[in-house]
Amino acid sequence: MLILLLVSLIGSCLLPQVARFVGRGAGFIVALLPFGLLAGFVALAPVVERGWVRGEGGPWVPTLGIDFTLRLDGFSFLFCLLITGIGGLVTIYSGGYLTNKSRRDRTRFLTLILLFMTAMLGTVLAENLLLLIMFWEATSILSFLLIGFDHRSARARRAALMALQVTAGGGLALVAAVLMIASVIGSYSMAEAVSRAPEIVASPLGLPILIAIMLAAFTKSAQFPFHFWLPNAMQAPTPASAFLHSATMVKLGIYLLARFEPVIAASSWGRNVLVGTACITMIVAAVQALRAESFKAALAYSTIASLGILVLLIGLDGPRASVAMIGFLLAHALYKAALFFCAGAVLHATGKGAFRSLGGLWRTMPFTAAACVLASLSMAGIPPFLGFISKEFLFEAQLASSWELVPLTIAVLVNAVMVGVAGVVTLRPFFLRPAHPVEMLHGESISLVAPPLLLAVLGLVISLDPEWITSVALRPAVAAVYGRVVEVDLSVWHGLTPILALSAVVVTIGVLITRFWRRIHMTLRSRARIDRYSLESLWERGLITLFRLATRITAAIENGDQRRYIAATLTGFIALALWSALAAGAPLRWPLLDEQIRVGELMIGVTAVAGAVVAARSRNALAAMVGVGLTGFAVAITFLMNGAPDLALTQFAVEALLVVLLTALLMVLPLLRPDTRSRREHATDAMIALAFGGLMLVALIDMGAGHRASAVSEWFGRMSLAAGKGYNVVNVILVDFRAFDTLGEIAVIAVAAVLAGSLLGRRRGIQPADTPPDTVHFSFATASGVLFALLMLASLIILWRGHNQPGGGFVGGLAAALAFAVLSLALGVTRAETMLRLQPLTLVGAGLALAVIAGLPAMLRAPGTPFLSHLWWEPGGLLPKLSTTQLFDIGVYLVVLGAVLSFLFGLQREARR
Repeated sequence: MLILLLVSLIGSCLLPQVARFVGRGAGFIVALLPFGLLAGFVALAPVVERGWVRGEGGPWVPTLGIDFTLRLDGFSFLFCLLITGIGGLVTIYSGGYLTNKSRRDRTRFLTLILLFMTAMLGTVLAENLLLLIMFWEATSILSFLLIGFDHRSARARRAALMALQVTAGGGLALVAAVLMIASVIGSYSMAEAVSRAPEIVASPLGLPILIAIMLAAFTKSAQFPFHFWLPNAMQAPTPASAFLHSATMVKLGIYLLARFEPVIAASSWGRNVLVGTACITMIVAAVQALRAESFKAALAYSTIASLGILVLLIGLDGPRASVAMIGFLLAHALYKAALFFCAGAVLHATGKGAFRSLGGLWRTMPFTAAACVLASLSMAGIPPFLGFISKEFLFEAQLASSWELVPLTIAVLVNAVMVGVAGVVTLRPFFLRPAHPVEMLHGESISLVAPPLLLAVLGLVISLDPEWITSVALRPAVAAVYGRVVEVDLSVWHGLTPILALSAVVVTIGVLITRFWRRIHMTLRSRARIDRYSLESLWERGLITLFRLATRITAAIENGDQRRYIAATLTGFIALALWSALAAGAPLRWPLLDEQIRVGELMIGVTAVAGAVVAARSRNALAAMVGVGLTGFAVAITFLMNGAPDLALTQFAVEALLVVLLTALLMVLPLLRPDTRSRREHATDAMIALAFGGLMLVALIDMGAGHRASAVSEWFGRMSLAAGKGYNVVNVILVDFRAFDTLGEIAVIAVAAVLAGSLLGRRRGIQPADTPPDTVHFSFATASGVLFALLMLASLIILWRGHNQPGGGFVGGLAAALAFAVLSLALGVTRAETMLRLQPLTLVGAGLALAVIAGLPAMLRAPGTPFLSHLWWEPGGLLPKLSTTQLFDIGVYLVVLGAVLSFLFGLQREARR
């Protein structure tokens, strides 16, 4: 399973690229991936058929309780068959449906669809609940991208945001549920959570856990009151609608409820909530389906009703409910995906989706019409189709449960509406006479016809020859959901029973709905109150109110006054620090002044204070810059005199670069600034500054009294050479012992570089080499080349020696950035960019990739080795030692260089404008 999931991920990224070179046949080539995965899962059928559970994986982040463990049982196996099988047909269908799109758009769509398939497989196979959350959220994000695929459409963007808002909110609820479950049982294992259901429900967190699980499922599976996002999601291309919002993604909520059904059943009210919510959802969806004006809208609302039926079956008790749920899940996926394919074929051929604009298409689209007829017969529950058997299972489960007749009555009426919808979506587009002639833009093609025909015929073949699917998929799936083996009989004829009578009633009412569709439709459409008080309108009005409130709060807090921000931050910090000190009751420690005061350090300290005073008091920006630089260099000298050469070297490089960056800013800012602060504000500023400075002084005095090295620092000093093979403890910590922290830090730097590139503008092309630079002094321009070469050489030496002597990737990157800063100041930013040759963000991306790659060799060489463990090669003789730490340090070097140059070049371009 791990191999199948890895193949799915890699193939999803690589295989769709063939669409850039292949035309209409790209869908058939890309479909090899999902069909290959389908074959891989079918090969596991003997394991599932015996009722066994197969698990694979191992520890991932053991300290957090996260393991990459996959679990395949009958229920997840059924989902895997549906995901890969329908996914393969979707890719074939997409190749024909997207003929009007560019090859780039087709590649993008196929990539998103296959990545979504991978996320779905990961969700249904995940045994660890944290792993399930990761894949669950991936489906929401990919669904957002697919719904908003046509990003130029305002309706598509609105629908995508609505879907993401609702489903992501449910995802947060799932995160909360998983964390609470782990706090109760001490594990993130789904199997353990289900086996300890009574313990979870009896705990103080039992109620919020159940509510959070239901919220996650209801939002994902479009249950009332969160159902409104699904019809809007029909703005997605039809292949996405068929795959995401009919056959797979919207079933994830059903999957979650079915998995946690023992936990829900252990409470006294869980089943009542499921049945009540399902009944309301079914009624609302049935009414909206009768009001639908387009092919896809009618199918969308009927999908919501079908999802309500599935939630209802999970809420019912007894083994027949589990049988009905599994049977209906399979039947619905087959006929609804086929109907969506037919709707997309009609839309592609005519450019129209409204019922009133369609009619008589069976002459020009005979194969699509045939597929629609077969799928609609299954949806209507006409024997001998699989849909008929699934509806008999539904009525049998309701009669066998302990519930009264209200859910049964609602189910009968809603299923009758679905019969009516099935009749309308077949008769009106294909067989009734159109009001106006329908212009055909495209004809039928094999890629548009084969998928719906295959699914529609499959719904008939399975009901006539159910042995394989029953033994391999349905019976194991029911056993996995219900907890023990239950007999599953997919025979079409069970004799003259009350269940058959209910089916006849459903079909009869559905035929009447089809006959009087227009009258019912117009009556419901005339009720404007339904739209006015719909939950979609309430949701949007609520969001507008929320945005307005957020705007007011932001205007009050984010007022643009930086001094106010700093004052609030420092005041809060001072108050928190004083409260912590008083609450701890720890006495202030005073250092023993038994050492002779060193005059040199005292003079450097006085210089630093003088620079700070100049920076604070000066109204001239240039003088303030000099004062800040004076303080910074004094601090660097202090580091150097107290045995911290690495810190000193870094501080020197930072101060030099800061001068360059501030110089670039001063080219566009006035040197003199007016005094905009009143005396009272100056007094307040002085009080806050004195309080903060005094607090820092007291803290430093206290820390100075406890100067003894800690056990951690002693361990790092002792193990630096033994374990990290380096004499420079600081660098060994950064690239080896705490390399993951360093990776996080350079990731933050990379994000800052990306923001700088977007805010300060991107270079759209290198200017000609003979463009005259800004006027600089002749001596500086002449010496800049030599300075550049020396600084670049120094940066490489600093990078290379960093593991054993002061230096490393961070300082080396700063030195290299300083070299380009000298070049840009002397010869202009264009010349510096020409010498760099690459975009700064390209360096950032390459450096981040190198840092990540450096942590992989040890993992691949010895599975189970932590990420960013390093390997060494010591050839001996004159050859130097080589290690993956050097690769990691080069990555840090490139990230720092690219990030600094993103700011520098951007500021200099702004100055020249």
